[in-house]
Amino acid sequence: MKLDVYSMKGKKLEKQIDLPKKIFEAPINTDLMHQAYVRQMANGRAGTHKTKTRAEVRGGGRKPWRQKGTGRARQGSIRSPQWVGGGGVHTPRPRDYAKKMPLKMRRAALRSALSVKAADQEIVMVDAFVVNEGKTKLMVESLSKLAGESTVLLVLAVKDDNYETVTRASRNIAGVTTLLANYLNIRDLLGHDKVVMPVDAIKTIESYLG
Repeated sequence: MKLDVYSMKGKKLEKQIDLPKKIFEAPINTDLMHQAYVRQMANGRAGTHKTKTRAEVRGGGRKPWRQKGTGRARQGSIRSPQWVGGGGVHTPRPRDYAKKMPLKMRRAALRSALSVKAADQEIVMVDAFVVNEGKTKLMVESLSKLAGESTVLLVLAVKDDNYETVTRASRNIAGVTTLLANYLNIRDLLGHDKVVMPVDAIKTIESYLG
């Protein structure tokens, strides 16, 4: 699959790039992509939620009234679940939500997601994405010319001074995420309308997905 290459100003250049077929024309497996997405979201959960049971709530050691003769229902503690301030029943406990998925399956899911983006013409190739100043205004102008009003996943090849500048310029823009090519993941791919990447990012992606 061949894609046109643009400049940062949105101008179409007189060259094209041939995307690797193994990555950008792979079989599309929606079930695999869904499994990888659920795994990533589950692994992001802290699992530290916890509320107290009646054994952990302070107080309630004394029987509130005698067992018989009061006309009221028998009670053994003011910290029973039916009381205000009492402990909970079947409450959330700390747990690990992590799900396992083989590396080959995770990479196949990424290839499927990239193939979907390529088939839907949602990948924008840039000759080079270099920003001299970390100003949000300049980044908005550039991305609007490349992707319009769409949400953008900006994928860069290496972590260098330019990456830090681009990150600083784009972090206050709603719907824009900057990511290194070797940290490509299913959630960010499926969560943005367009993927904007320079030509040199393809080599990094191909190094572990090809």
